[in-house]
Amino acid sequence: QVQLVESGGGLVQPGGSLRLSCAASGSLFNLYVMGWYRQAPGKQRELVATITSGGSTNYADSVKGRFTISRDNAKKTAYLQMNSLKPEDTAVYLCNARWSLTESWGQGTQVTVSS
Repeated sequence: QVQLVESGGGLVQPGGSLRLSCAASGSLFNLYVMGWYRQAPGKQRELVATITSGGSTNYADSVKGRFTISRDNAKKTAYLQMNSLKPEDTAVYLCNARWSLTESWGQGTQVTVSS
């Protein structure tokens, strides 16, 4: 099982960009499906994007064309590049790792989009 630590959140103006990182410790990182989820106050956690061990990606409709998920297996790190940010993107962003019957979550990083 991997341990995950997110970083890169912060306050950004509408239209701005941020890049989130999810650093993993443990073995077999390259086998994990990595995902980014987000949870806004009073709302359910929702999937943002996932990337498989082979590099296939999947995005929520609300972020397609604006967000890009990627991974660097050598660095055991997953990324979420977020462009053209909107106020409705404000949330705690959480990193997730899944493989076989194991699943891990990070503690989350706050992203606030406001002028």
